[in-house]
Amino acid sequence: MGISGSSPIGEEEQSDFQQYDVVATFALPWGSYSQSGWGVGTRFLGSAGALTGAGETGFIATFVPGISLGSKDRRISLDIGAGFALLSDYRFGNQNFGGPFQLVANLGISVAVYKALGLGYQFQHISDAGIYGSDSRGVDLHMFEVSYRY
Repeated sequence: MGISGSSPIGEEEQSDFQQYDVVATFALPWGSYSQSGWGVGTRFLGSAGALTGAGETGFIATFVPGISLGSKDRRISLDIGAGFALLSDYRFGNQNFGGPFQLVANLGISVAVYKALGLGYQFQHISDAGIYGSDSRGVDLHMFEVSYRY
């Protein structure tokens, strides 16, 4: 679940946004960990959900490869990634994302709190990076997660 806030990247959003989604994160085979279990790994994040703003709701799917710094067992990790998103609706009231294809960047932290259950925070930026012209506008979201690790 995420909510929009003041934007440190780009122009300010014209509407308040919320995002609700289900996310799957898969470890990729590339990484390097020390004997202590700390190091760098790679992962792939995919999500599907709803983006709401200005009284409208649209479908959003994201595909984000990334790098994870932390423990090999992922009890604690700092993640950074960049990928893309697809939006079913890219106009929400006065806010125009420009088109259905968007770029996504995220930075976050997650911590296991009890056995396989974890909590996390992600800062997520979604925009077209100007590919649809200068009139489009992106959104910055503060994402809060509850996770279960298999």
